[in-house]
Amino acid sequence: MRCPFCRLDNDRVIDSRSIDDGANIRRRRECLSCRRRFTTYERVERQSLSVVKKDGVREPFDRDKIRSGLAIACGKRPVTDSDIEAIVSAIEAECYDQYETEVPSRAIGERLMDLLRSIDQVAYVRFASVYREFKDARDFVDEILGAE
Repeated sequence: MRCPFCRLDNDRVIDSRSIDDGANIRRRRECLSCRRRFTTYERVERQSLSVVKKDGVREPFDRDKIRSGLAIACGKRPVTDSDIEAIVSAIEAECYDQYETEVPSRAIGERLMDLLRSIDQVAYVRFASVYREFKDARDFVDEILGAE
């Protein structure tokens, strides 16, 4: 593993911990050249999974795309980065468990809304407004009343 600071490939693992219910490993490393510490993550490489969009277009599953959408919806809300990461990991695990090669974007969006609803109502409505393409204030009211 190359050190992100000095770029040399000379480090040792100081600590390893299982995260995300054993799905990933967090490793704390120390560069033997510059003595600085950094963190790496290991995850099992799974077979590729495609997301089928509403218009039929297929694109590779991208957890970063989910994370960025959640970060926007949760902006300035009391939702931590670890909450967002937990949602992303849960969605990813469910997609790989329930689908073999293709997952409908609708399934991802609906599940994201379910998880957001339980964490923060405002973030949920923000996400729903983009996901469901709200056109006016009535759409917001209908969503809020329907969620109760």
